Amino acid sequence: MPVRSSIFLLAALSLSASDYKAGVGRIIITPEKPIYLSGYGDRNHPSEGVIHDLWAKALAIEDRKGARVVIVSTDLIGLPRGIADVVAARVQKDYGIERAHLVLNSAHTHTGPLVRGNLEMMFELSPEDSQIVSDYAASLTDNLVAVVGVALKDLAPADLSFGNGRATFAINRRQSTPNGVKIGENPQGPTDPDVPVLKVTAPDGKLRAVLFGYACHNTTLTGQFYKISGDYAGFAQIAVEKANPGVTAMFLMLCGADQNPHPRSALELAEQHGGALGAEVNRVLGEKLQPVHGPVRGAFQIVQLGFAPQSRETFEARLNDSNVHRARHAKAMLRLYDQRSPVLSHYPYPVQAIRFGKDLTLVALGGEVVVDYDLRIKREFGDKGIIVAGYSNDVMSYIPSLRVLNEGGYEADQSMIYYGLPGPYDEHVEEHVMTTVDQVMKRVGRRTKGALK
Repeated sequence: MPVRSSIFLLAALSLSASDYKAGVGRIIITPEKPIYLSGYGDRNHPSEGVIHDLWAKALAIEDRKGARVVIVSTDLIGLPRGIADVVAARVQKDYGIERAHLVLNSAHTHTGPLVRGNLEMMFELSPEDSQIVSDYAASLTDNLVAVVGVALKDLAPADLSFGNGRATFAINRRQSTPNGVKIGENPQGPTDPDVPVLKVTAPDGKLRAVLFGYACHNTTLTGQFYKISGDYAGFAQIAVEKANPGVTAMFLMLCGADQNPHPRSALELAEQHGGALGAEVNRVLGEKLQPVHGPVRGAFQIVQLGFAPQSRETFEARLNDSNVHRARHAKAMLRLYDQRSPVLSHYPYPVQAIRFGKDLTLVALGGEVVVDYDLRIKREFGDKGIIVAGYSNDVMSYIPSLRVLNEGGYEADQSMIYYGLPGPYDEHVEEHVMTTVDQVMKRVGRRTKGALK
């Protein structure tokens, strides 16, 4: 056989050997006008410029039988159900991707724009500022649908592999004091240093995309910062892409609701943390990783999370509270009573699992999930070949574990004011979330370590 024919044959065999096709898309979602930044209630005016652009990025993966999954990362504080559900419905209509196979994750940057329907209770906006927020939400919705389409059009044979790194700049922020738990520094508190890395290459070995995550709030830049950025996660993606020209790097926010970067409150520290995370991802990319093979399966399920009992009288008593946020929240809750809203008693919470053969499983949980869930899921299902993400498909509140709920503090109770929900969840919150995790995991074929195979 001629040498040239042999080369073509080897190339064809290499292409046919790939278990998957993969495609990537990216769209800038930086606001075009000054806009209120989310995450800190003491901000009192719109943004003042841009440190680096914000992105929506999509990774589409298709298995040998044509089943497709799309993972979307966004440099945003959070996507509310009102946007996520619209995006999911349009993606299913336009591209045939069912809800169980679409993941929408938010990096939770606190130097990103206020997103309509998420943490709006933080601010009393002028009509002009409110219109800017509404216009941004409309364009964001269109962009999220569009970026999925870009990724699907880019589908080409690809190989997937998976590995883990380690980062240590996160610190548990739930500090016990004589007056209860406050946001501070708790070096003895639980953390998860895991940095999961999914590597996507062409059959010839050329790197095309990298999906990585970390369980830590994007709050290096605190409330006095008014320039738009993706915080450490934005800098980490930039670092990976700079080291690998032409590659799309995507950040998944994991279960970092009770984790803060340490130290913080300086732009140089955001660059430092992002650089360290990016360097660790690049190190992992240079190692021999675990190949990922097999069919794509997805499961998506809603569970109703109940709230601890509240009364109309409780909120009436807060109408004249000296804390403007508590008074604003009380007015909003009384409107819900007038509307007889079901949100006063429970909230529909999304739980999702995506599995690639037997090699990799992504668990995607809604809300700001504390690290206890991440650690428990890894204990029960094994810590090999698993990514546990929070901030996915709907960011409606903090999701405390039973331990955190009993201890109280910001993640358990006080934060519900800013999310516009009536109060803390009831004592069944962890039980209901974990029962639903078990159900979606069974549907994609992954069982607890002690279960019969």
